[in-house]
Amino acid sequence: MTAPTEGEKRKNAVGLTVRDLAQAAVFAALIAALGLPGTITIGSSGVPITLQTLGVMLAGAILGWRKGALAVLIFAALAICGLPILAGGRTGLVSLTSPTAGFFIGWLPAVIVIGLGTALMMPKYRVIPGFVINVFGGLGVIYLFGTIGLMIRADMTWWAALSTNGIYVTGDLVKAAATALVARQVHRGYPGLIPPLRLNGLRLKRR
Repeated sequence: MTAPTEGEKRKNAVGLTVRDLAQAAVFAALIAALGLPGTITIGSSGVPITLQTLGVMLAGAILGWRKGALAVLIFAALAICGLPILAGGRTGLVSLTSPTAGFFIGWLPAVIVIGLGTALMMPKYRVIPGFVINVFGGLGVIYLFGTIGLMIRADMTWWAALSTNGIYVTGDLVKAAATALVARQVHRGYPGLIPPLRLNGLRLKRR
């Protein structure tokens, strides 16, 4: 990568450089682009299969929690403002008023969990730990929020709502593995995208 310019080094009030903002915007666009193939709905829950969760995992694994969260926030803000960028041509307001609202809401905590977990193993990205982190954040966190959303919106029991996720597990495991493989190559070619984090007692410190 080329050395950052003075403008790129200049940080804003939240500690992000121009380059950081550009990277977040690119991944927001990637998440939107992954919605273009549309959705496939299986089962009676109405939960669609989309590629956009792959974009969320990639944002966390490649950009880290802060820039990844910004990418998801940019995307969510555009969707809630009325742009039909969710898979199937849905807007954010449509998604938030549907039984699947929890899955959409879960993207933000998921990208944060993946980003933080990835930062803990940096500066060297490893595929197996990365896959586990992607599964925990990409599947565990999103499924948790999605299950709670189905319980509230669809009046399902905990077990009924949780069991609806079963048919999506295989595809999401493939997304988690693909994310880990892509992230390894990106971090090998462009080191320093995610600053390492180290645990010191109960405090998370940047090294």
